[in-house]
Amino acid sequence: MGLFTMPSLGADMEAGQLVEWLVAPGDTVRRGDVVAVVETQKGAIEVETFESGRVDRLIATIGQELPVGAPMAVILAQGEVDPDADSQAVSPAAPAAPAVGEPRAAPLSAIALPEVGALGEGVRASPAARARARALGIDLGGLAGRGPGGAIVLADVEDAARAARDTGVAPNSGVRPAPGAEMRRAIAAAMTRSKQTIPHVYLSQSIDIQDVMDRLKQDNAARPPDARILPGAVFLRATARAAVDVPDINGHWVEDGFRPADTVNAGFAIALRGGGLVAPALMGAETLSLSQTMQGMRDLVSRARAGRLRVSEVTMGTLTLSSLGETGAEAMTGVIFPPQVALIGIGAPQVRPWVVAGAVVPRLLITLTVSADHRAVDGRQVSRFIAAFETHLHSPEAS
Repeated sequence: MGLFTMPSLGADMEAGQLVEWLVAPGDTVRRGDVVAVVETQKGAIEVETFESGRVDRLIATIGQELPVGAPMAVILAQGEVDPDADSQAVSPAAPAAPAVGEPRAAPLSAIALPEVGALGEGVRASPAARARARALGIDLGGLAGRGPGGAIVLADVEDAARAARDTGVAPNSGVRPAPGAEMRRAIAAAMTRSKQTIPHVYLSQSIDIQDVMDRLKQDNAARPPDARILPGAVFLRATARAAVDVPDINGHWVEDGFRPADTVNAGFAIALRGGGLVAPALMGAETLSLSQTMQGMRDLVSRARAGRLRVSEVTMGTLTLSSLGETGAEAMTGVIFPPQVALIGIGAPQVRPWVVAGAVVPRLLITLTVSADHRAVDGRQVSRFIAAFETHLHSPEAS
């Protein structure tokens, strides 16, 4: 019998709220299919199944707060029979009776009401939707919900904000707390644990990217606007290829030590509107061309800002890139996302005097800083990674 349980969606997650089932008893699912949507402090996450089979029964109910590891559904392999079906069958609309002394999970209509004085008082909404609405100053009372029983979910708030931007009309506003306050708290907790438990070591190097940017500009001139390559894709591609050359930096630190990954699931930091950030992974990034890398990044950015990331993208990253983009500080030193063992930080490009062929000339440079877990790697391996990154940066389409 395959028990489908609430996954851990990050080192800081203790529980999540089920807001939508995308399957029903009797449905056939395959490994990787999205079967549910779960809300956490970082937004809505699409949860995939890692087993193929038939959905026998749904245990968790809409609106239920579930700790990591709690059973959500039973998925049976072909020909398999659930021996507990008669005694434990639960209707998706009615939760099972809790054991004596166990707190009963409230339905969405009972737990999703905003506190007194919040925008949209008395409106049913998911926690992430409320937090996002507060950050944007949107009155939930003016929105139609697509969630169970008409409850407002994160996507409804994002649609309202998008419509307001398109029309130039500001959404209904009221009290505006700090943008992304809930996510900021979650990020702070995770990063505090990272700094307390991981012995960070940092190595930096300036890299001349003038030729890279000149070539990229020339290449983009022949592309339509929606197919143009951004510098971030070149950096991510170089990161993934360098991780293949130096596998000691690509993987997870687990209880018994460093576990190298078989593929490069390259995470990259995405700033969310209203504050906060997420770092979903581009799966198998080392196998993608530069154009495919750019397409994958666009897709992840779009879904991250709409609150529709998948659990594998959130939890299976093997190293992470954080780039400040084309403007900003010239260097950044990042904090590692556990259980990963490295974070690559890239500052904004700066024009600096540089020696080329014995002459000092103005060149466009970036400062690359690698934060590494000293339990897994030392300065020598990190230096090899930086050298490999620079090599692949100057030949982004090479194998």
